[in-house]
Amino acid sequence: MTDTVVLPPPDALTEDRLDPTLDLVAEIDRLRREKNAIILAHYYQDGEIQDLADFVGDSLDLSRKAAATDADMIVFCGVRFMGEVAKILSPGKIVVIPDAEAGCSLEESCRPDTFRAFREKHPDHIAVTYINCSADIKALSDVIVTSSNAEVIVNSLPADKPILFAPDRHLGAFIAKKTGRDMTLWPGSCIIHEQFSEKELVKLKVRHPGALVAAHPECPESVLGHADYVGSTKGILDFVIKSPGKDFIIATEPHIIHQMTKAAPEKTFIPAPFANGACASCADCPFMARNTLEKIYLAMVNEGPAIQVPEDLRVQALKPLERMLEMSKSVPMSPDSSGATNAA
Repeated sequence: MTDTVVLPPPDALTEDRLDPTLDLVAEIDRLRREKNAIILAHYYQDGEIQDLADFVGDSLDLSRKAAATDADMIVFCGVRFMGEVAKILSPGKIVVIPDAEAGCSLEESCRPDTFRAFREKHPDHIAVTYINCSADIKALSDVIVTSSNAEVIVNSLPADKPILFAPDRHLGAFIAKKTGRDMTLWPGSCIIHEQFSEKELVKLKVRHPGALVAAHPECPESVLGHADYVGSTKGILDFVIKSPGKDFIIATEPHIIHQMTKAAPEKTFIPAPFANGACASCADCPFMARNTLEKIYLAMVNEGPAIQVPEDLRVQALKPLERMLEMSKSVPMSPDSSGATNAA
């Protein structure tokens, strides 16, 4: 797999050398202005990072922002593949991520050599690939999708063509059921969504009989079967805000609840449970959690870890991403969500 992360030089400022009295938020705001930087954050980031960001969104909205920004630097608070998408769409920008090790279990489950062989076994299939994958996998795909636009895009593909869907088998199965399309699924799954427990969810529903369940389609079908709404992170957020309900069980990474409580403080949001005995924070994505205010500051100071995608790979990966953005024009953009006062 191509290594797209360039680390800062050995003499770069490091976390152990930071002044402990430093006002990180003020310093990040200063660097944002001085470097004409935009800070993008996924809904799964810690609340203090969401509040600092110029824009908080799901993968589709963040991709659109990365493609459209006139900033000189993109600080992507998410995981590595998101930074790669930003660099592929905006090659002239400096794209930095706070932590070089912020990967993704779905990305790791789908390696280029294995995926290439998978495609070669099904030469007549259209390769529809979830955005949670590496630049190498995108370059081997026909069109990229997110959980926001997958149904729209799959419904737009020629009806007589079978589909390969990678790397998330649960999202693929959900879209196949929704669209009725013939889809061969890659056997990957998210380490977080895979662990939501149907048994514990049923128990939780008994304790909260009026609560509505909102679930991400990366969850297993057994969990989705109990949901009142299934959709992307942005879709779940919209559902709980607009619903007349007062209590909600949220079956996705729980940091999205930060946006829910800001938008609807009068409502109650309950994280969905893992198996019996799991810790309260077990549903926190360990990759997203690698990002901190200290690391955001250092990434802006050092201009690294930086994303660099070889041009030949970038051009190949750009094609299915551009198809996604073109085919997603009917999917509305969520409004800006930001706590920043000095947005670039």
